[in-house]
Amino acid sequence: TEITWQSALIRILVSFAIGAIVGIERETHNQPAGLRTHILISIGSTIAMLVSIYIPQTFTQFQNGDPGRIAAQVVSGIGFLGAGAILKFGGNVKGLTTAASIWAMAALGLAVGAGMYLIGFIGLSVILFALVVMDIFEKKIFKERTPRKIEIVVRKKNSNIAAFVKELKDLNIKVVS
Repeated sequence: TEITWQSALIRILVSFAIGAIVGIERETHNQPAGLRTHILISIGSTIAMLVSIYIPQTFTQFQNGDPGRIAAQVVSGIGFLGAGAILKFGGNVKGLTTAASIWAMAALGLAVGAGMYLIGFIGLSVILFALVVMDIFEKKIFKERTPRKIEIVVRKKNSNIAAFVKELKDLNIKVVS
């Protein structure tokens, strides 16, 4: 339970590996937060947790040394980073899964920083299951229910878009108006 440079190194390396695994999965889906982002979030959270544990362990004269304080700030602060991954395109919102994976990486980093390796790997396994297996499941089950919408705005008053509409219909694309 004591934080030494050796135990910190092991925890940071484990955190790097966990962040890399989830980051690779996000990269394969071309998400804005990918490999390096997930690694940095995981390692940053691990270091924050290491500092959280180290301070009260080392500076015993401080009676208010609470290892949960810094960790709690990581959890609330990571929301700002996650919000940056969420993009709105018209009526569609994209990036929610990436934002959730960012938040989950912070939690995994905290767990590894606290020396909870087994919890970290169990969490990693469940997160990967949700990202990989559930993605396949979602695409098979819900593929027919999620029509894609494209809105095209033509600003010229005298534009003739009849040829364009015909091309779309030839491709079996439903033109609503």
